[in-house]
Amino acid sequence: METLNKLVAIDPSYFQIGFVTLFFILENFIVNQFSFVKRPRHFLHSFLLFASFFAINFFAAAVVVNSFTWLNAHQIGLFFLIKIPYGVQLIAGVLLFDLAAYWFHRLTHRNPFLWRFHRVHHSDTSMDASTQLRSHPIDVFYFTSSGILASAIFGLDLTSFGLYFLILMPMTVLEHANLRIPAWIDKSIGLIFTTPNFHKVHHEQNQFYTDSNYADIFIFWDRLFGTFKYKPTHEIRFGLEEFKEERKQKFGYLIISPFINIRRISSTESGKKEE
Repeated sequence: METLNKLVAIDPSYFQIGFVTLFFILENFIVNQFSFVKRPRHFLHSFLLFASFFAINFFAAAVVVNSFTWLNAHQIGLFFLIKIPYGVQLIAGVLLFDLAAYWFHRLTHRNPFLWRFHRVHHSDTSMDASTQLRSHPIDVFYFTSSGILASAIFGLDLTSFGLYFLILMPMTVLEHANLRIPAWIDKSIGLIFTTPNFHKVHHEQNQFYTDSNYADIFIFWDRLFGTFKYKPTHEIRFGLEEFKEERKQKFGYLIISPFINIRRISSTESGKKEE
């Protein structure tokens, strides 16, 4: 338990950049799914977004720690009312944090205001491991609030939240990596976990597919709540139709894009273009 506590005390951003670096290197030596397009420039704009995200994350992390500390000190949440072994609490915590993230993620696609910020992540038209770094810095406050809410409802602690991120970080980087994943992975492991092929469907330009496969770790949330969709990876077109122009792929535009009225192209319109 002491080792786990030391690991979860490390800022998840360090794990994130470490795993991105690892998979970014592997992409140069392992068979890729898609051709790379202007990769150095692509990485630069993703990294600049991460740098702004990282700077704000220090404040967000302080909010999370103080919130969890206060909630636990006041014994708020279900697990303070029912006593179960701590090991079971840790496992349940990972499941419940992922469930909360699923619903918060789903809401970002349904709420026009939240989508303005979250669409920055979906704007990428050339996915690789660095796409995991491509998020608007304001997004950090929204997504960390899902963990705080889960703690308030279920009485989860920082250790379980840290364990969740230890599992989450390598999975989310792998889900965005430009690596060819065998179909048997989807048919076996993919019954429970979100595979890279499943998550890539979530980055399809057609909104019909963009609004699906929200789960980060456990794909069975999508299967349970009717948001699971599948499309062969060789048919996927990454990004958003409204961000296809090269100027809209640059850091400066992406950082101000939530404050610009950009019409979202519907699934019906995308479908017509495919016909």
